[in-house]
Amino acid sequence: MNLLTQLTSVFRDTFQADPLLICSPGRVNLIGEHTDYNNGFVLPAAIDKAIYLAIGPRADKKLHFVANDLNQTYQGVLSNLLPTNTWADYLLGVVAQFKLAGYAIGGFNCVFGGTIPMGSGLSSSAALENAVGFALNELFDLNLDRIDLVRLSQRAENDFVGAKVGIMDMFASMMGKADNVIKLDCRSLDYTYAPLRMDGISIVLCDSRVKHSLVTSEYNTRRAECESGVRFLQTYYPEIESLRDVTTTMLDKHLRDTDPLIYRRCAYVVQENERLLSGVAALESGNVAAFGQLMYGSHEGLSNWYEVSCPELDLLVEIARQQPGVLGARMMGGGFGGCTINLVRENALDTFSEQVTKQYKAQTGKETYIHICKIQNGTNLVGEPLPIT
Repeated sequence: MNLLTQLTSVFRDTFQADPLLICSPGRVNLIGEHTDYNNGFVLPAAIDKAIYLAIGPRADKKLHFVANDLNQTYQGVLSNLLPTNTWADYLLGVVAQFKLAGYAIGGFNCVFGGTIPMGSGLSSSAALENAVGFALNELFDLNLDRIDLVRLSQRAENDFVGAKVGIMDMFASMMGKADNVIKLDCRSLDYTYAPLRMDGISIVLCDSRVKHSLVTSEYNTRRAECESGVRFLQTYYPEIESLRDVTTTMLDKHLRDTDPLIYRRCAYVVQENERLLSGVAALESGNVAAFGQLMYGSHEGLSNWYEVSCPELDLLVEIARQQPGVLGARMMGGGFGGCTINLVRENALDTFSEQVTKQYKAQTGKETYIHICKIQNGTNLVGEPLPIT
């Protein structure tokens, strides 16, 4: 029984009704990490690992959620939306934002599951939030556009879950387009699609199988450090609003010797924006090898300047660097675990997978999972409920 059939079956058995089915993908980000909440640029794409939601309206104001993969449930009411510090908050947060924005929604039932590896840095939380928002928009005929839904998802995670994430994860999951990457300006939300022309080259994820507890607290700390740097520089340059407006010259002149830690954080972000723009130019000219070198530079910055990597991610990048047919590798996502993203020639995939798996196990005692990704469309309706088989 495939996942959609299973979710449909559980929904029917639990609620005696047919569900609406939503697919909401995870995302990769080729380059541009921790730049989104600094109003910079990112280069993400939606992938064929997704959250699937079976959902339907209720006649009352109650909420009933089933996390199928966890075999857990949540039951509550629309009038009492409080954080639970569990997976339910990713759904409740979206509901809360719809209510705060004044949209008329009723109670609903949902069953969800997915193919996004948990803790892998592929943004399963954003995919789930988008799925709920997209579904509520459909169920209650709210006529919101996709950008509105992206903003609601972000506010849900910022204000209800308490993770001060930028907009990239939600945007990529909602707005993805098959066989394209998205060049997104996180300040204006201007975006363009660019065909991903990498014939003979695959996007490969190596899952470290670790997720350190630092990720949420350190994520918020990094954001605060960047904001601190901006406030300091505004005493010299009142016109700047974020690190998007800052240059390396400004940092070197005013911050490098004054506060070396804040300098390293800010310098990484400024350099990463520059790497991304160079990377887009490289992809547009078909120079994937040059793009790959920029990925290595991104990882070095994330590990040594922004300090959001971990020994396992650093090891995976180093192993990849030594393999034939690898054009570039770096950690991806918030950090402290999750996946590396690698550009690997298709004729080297078997050797790459074998060597990464073997060497990582030998040096860490841990397994790694290898995921070859395809780029797909963003959050959308799946179609009519599938027949139970």
